[in-house]
Amino acid sequence: MKEKMAQQTTLNTLEIGASGRVIAVNGDSRITRRILEMGIIPGVLVKLVKSAPFNDPIEVSVRGYNLAMRRSEAAAIEVAL
Repeated sequence: MKEKMAQQTTLNTLEIGASGRVIAVNGDSRITRRILEMGIIPGVLVKLVKSAPFNDPIEVSVRGYNLAMRRSEAAAIEVAL
């Protein structure tokens, strides 16, 4: 039986309107801990809603609310498409 592998990327590289399921949140900084506390944990579905002028920050939808974050912070979040 052949398993279908999901394509993996980071949250900061998603196109507007694209969604993915969180695989991991990398790092051990205060910001990483805060991201986890806000509900962005492995298994959760996230969607890139929009991007501010000059592409930073971005707005993501997670667990029924919208959250703004820097692209550098989103780069630590691995997602499966």
